[in-house]
Amino acid sequence: MNLSPEQKIAGVLTPLFALRSEEDLGIGDLAGLREFIDWAAGVGFKLVQLLPINETGGDNSPYNAISAIAIEPATLQLAPGAPEDLTQEEFDDVLAQFNLRKLRSGVVKYKQVKKLKRALLEKAFAHFQAQATDAPEFTKFCAKEKTWLDDYAFFRALMEENGGSEAWDHWPDEQQSLGAAREWLQEQTADAQERFAQRERFFRYVQWIAYGQWTVAKSYADERGVALMGDIPFGVSYYSADVFARPEQFVLDWSGGAPPEPYFKDDEFTQKWGQNWGIPLYRWDMMRSTDFDWWRQRVRGVRRIFHVFRIDHVLGFYRIYAFPWRPQRNAEFLPFSEREMLAHTGGRAPHFAPRDDSSDENAQRNQREGEEYLRMVLEAADSTRLVGEDLGTVPQYVRPSLQSLGIAGFKIPQWENTPDGRVIRGSEYERLSVTTYATHDHKPLRAMWEEAVEEESATRDQARDDLNKVAQFAGIHSLPGRPDYDRDFYTPALRALFQSAAWLAIVMITDLLARKDRFNVPGTAADSNWSRRLHLTVARLAQSRGVKQRMKVVRRLLQESGRI
Repeated sequence: MNLSPEQKIAGVLTPLFALRSEEDLGIGDLAGLREFIDWAAGVGFKLVQLLPINETGGDNSPYNAISAIAIEPATLQLAPGAPEDLTQEEFDDVLAQFNLRKLRSGVVKYKQVKKLKRALLEKAFAHFQAQATDAPEFTKFCAKEKTWLDDYAFFRALMEENGGSEAWDHWPDEQQSLGAAREWLQEQTADAQERFAQRERFFRYVQWIAYGQWTVAKSYADERGVALMGDIPFGVSYYSADVFARPEQFVLDWSGGAPPEPYFKDDEFTQKWGQNWGIPLYRWDMMRSTDFDWWRQRVRGVRRIFHVFRIDHVLGFYRIYAFPWRPQRNAEFLPFSEREMLAHTGGRAPHFAPRDDSSDENAQRNQREGEEYLRMVLEAADSTRLVGEDLGTVPQYVRPSLQSLGIAGFKIPQWENTPDGRVIRGSEYERLSVTTYATHDHKPLRAMWEEAVEEESATRDQARDDLNKVAQFAGIHSLPGRPDYDRDFYTPALRALFQSAAWLAIVMITDLLARKDRFNVPGTAADSNWSRRLHLTVARLAQSRGVKQRMKVVRRLLQESGRI
């Protein structure tokens, strides 16, 4: 697949969980992804971008996974024969215990969906176990992935011992570290050890099935001429198999995040203190001593499945904002003054680690170290192309640094302004860049449009400002007295995006369909986060008269811009 930046292409971003198919089990899966690849290819898109696909914990956030390498089982297509160990009878028996119609309606109901998919995988595993001979491909997979798979399977079996909770620091004392937990297991009866070993084997089996299905999905995308774009979050969850197994490689008493950001008007904590993601910081010195083997494993896992991958918060390689408290205490710290905050942290204040960019010497060291780590990532990525999400408070040296490494950065048109406030034209973008109006964290254009006309809205002025900047970027000099979104805004906005000089022009699925649904609101714990689904199945997208008319316009714009 030719992904050279010399050839401009366009893509569409959609969370996998949001896709609907006629036979899904309440969440988007690999069957739905194949349908979506076909649909996107028919429109003229050459790339489908997904959010992280790693196994999630209790908050279901793809950016807070319990493993940096293991795949989320809910992404799998589970049906009779998929996997081959799942029979029609077993499939029907499990589904009879669930209200499938209710599961498929509304948002993703993670608790029930995960319970359903777990039950199906347990049935398949029992059938797999009952076979007289072991599967050589399974044995080969386990041996090849041993360096991460053994620790992951052990962690997942321990989670089961503790009611499914990944919060290892709340487990019994004898299980709160890898060494202690292995000693604890050795003290159990032979029968208990055998049961534990079988649970480890089950979790290895699930990952074998997962990597197999995802590898096939990549091959399918290849056949359709569509690249899959994955996502590696810069950080990893505090409550992950990785931190549990390698605590010496992480700084556990600081939480990584981002500095105060006035843009998110609906998040008071982010405006005052910043975004506290709760991710532990890295002990880069310890990682260097092992030749960054953990990072190399992460990248190899993504490389097997995706043609391109994005590093979320690539700025973290240069320096990351650190909090001396975990995000569970954010509400406690919200009303504090600076002095009160210091009194509650023993004098430790949020700051950039390992150092800020306040001096030339600091900036040069941050740049030098960041480039060292990113060269390692590029080496592990081999021929897989890399994109860096470089949004937020960006030091002046970062974007030239990424360009020198051959890493494409992001261009959000409404945020790309000259020092005197002029919106930068798309023709001025570097070719090695990715442009989009919104990511999974941002409001779709249609939502901003409607918010801008609301009489009572705390973020109305911001929405109007953003829309005005998009209009400038799109060359919309004035709108009629009673403007129509589709006629007066949608088409010129997409035309400007596609006609930019950027290598990749990506449209979020909600912007493509002119919807106002939002997938995540940063800094909140709303039930709607990470659970919103499309209003139509992929099959009905292909049949809808309104959608087909809209996609005719999009295809024409793609042709005009040379992205087909």
